[in-house]
Amino acid sequence: MLGFSSPDMHELMRLYVTIHSDHEGGNVSAHTGHLVVPGFGHGVLRKTDPRYTCQREFAMKHLPEDPLFQLVSKLYDVVPPILTELGKVKNPWPNVDAHSGVLLNYYGLTEARYYTVLFGVSRALGICSQLVWDRALGLPLERPKSVTMEWLENHCKKA
Repeated sequence: MLGFSSPDMHELMRLYVTIHSDHEGGNVSAHTGHLVVPGFGHGVLRKTDPRYTCQREFAMKHLPEDPLFQLVSKLYDVVPPILTELGKVKNPWPNVDAHSGVLLNYYGLTEARYYTVLFGVSRALGICSQLVWDRALGLPLERPKSVTMEWLENHCKKA
């Protein structure tokens, strides 16, 4: 619907929406989204954001020579040790936002103000799916990674 016909852009958008739909696949941020305005952010990461890693792997496969990707890669290698050495920041690893714009820009989505819209739509989809789980299963806190398909099937059979 964005007007891009590249199969790689379609693959990127599937990845983008999936990793942004809920922070780390099921933590409390989706539940918080039920209660307040999304976008609280989070503290400095103690390790590399797994969503950053997904996007990095995508970029290494599809655009390894892109100058902006090369810049992000260099920052990934150089900045954390420098910030750690300063002593003011512990374990300063990049989050997903450090990579999203590079990928979107590469495939032609150059209107940077639209990046926030894509993030918001993705997060809204995650919150809506969490509401479905919440209402369907009566879960007090939504954590999709903490149950198996077998558990879900058995739970639904009881209902």
